[in-house]
Order: sequence, then structure tokens, then C-alpha cells
Amino acid sequence: MRVTELHRENAGEAVDAVFAGLSARSRYLRFHSPTPRLTSSARRVLTDVDGERHAAVCARVGGDPVGIARVIKTAGCGAEIAVAVVDRWQRRGVGRRMLEELTSVAARMGVAELHGDVLHDNHAMLALVKKVLPGVRLTREVDTVHLSYPLAWVTAEITDADLVNSVLGI
Repeated sequence: MRVTELHRENAGEAVDAVFAGLSARSRYLRFHSPTPRLTSSARRVLTDVDGERHAAVCARVGGDPVGIARVIKTAGCGAEIAVAVVDRWQRRGVGRRMLEELTSVAARMGVAELHGDVLHDNHAMLALVKKVLPGVRLTREVDTVHLSYPLAWVTAEITDADLVNSVLGI
């Protein structure tokens, strides 16, 4: 398996291949709603990688895309992350490798903190971020678990809520 940065020129085929390899359940967990097909506007957003405000890495096996992880800058020095691995390759280390590479890409982009929202029942993703992003903050929201992970630990502050969430296993 190779994990490389995705570029605009090859983003379309990778996005299409990964989306096609996701079951309805995996699409729901990734997009937080039933997503039987990608709309043209959603596809445009997913393929609009420029390496400065929106970057992505792609995992390939034998040249075939099996996963995409992306980072999109938000307000300030933060960035949202998202990960998708085709069903056939889930729980084989693909997400871990992509997330590790994505943190390097995000740091190069000047991102100070990663964040994202994960559905409560996406246990695999929650376990992945706990494993790859040690000390990740997980905050239970109404519909999701919000994650935040400072890339610059010097400025990170551990709160009482972080300690309670850690004990509760959130």
C-alpha cells in the first residue's frame, strides 16, 4: 500500500473509486446522511484540492485507490479532517497510515489544530483517532462526537472536561 498526496489532476478518479467502494453504511458514517450518489457540487468540493487550504492523501493498492483522507483549513489556524476507506480495505491499517500522513501534510500547511465530527456509532473512526492522535479531545455533542487535536502541543491546555471524558472513555 502506498499513501501519497492527492492532486487536482488525479483527484476525480480517486474520489469516484473510493465512493464506489463504500457501502451505504460507510457512506452514511462518512457523510452523516444517506448518500446514494455524489452530487456534482459535492464532487467538485471533494476534488478541489490545492495543497494550501485543502489537501488530501490517497491510499492505493496496486494502483487502485482504496482510501482518501482530507484536511480543509477553517477559521484561524484550524482544519477539519475526514477519512474514507473502501469497505474491502477497512480495518487493515489504511486509515491509520493515511491519518498519520495527513497530520504531516496539515503541519506543513501551517495548521495548529485538527478537528472534525464523528457519528456516535462510528466506533472504528473513534478508535482510530484515539490510536493515531494521542491525547485527542473528544467531546460528546447531540448527534456527534467532536474531535480536536492540537498539532502544536506547546499551546495545548488539558481541561477538567478532557480528564473526565478520558475516564469515561469518550
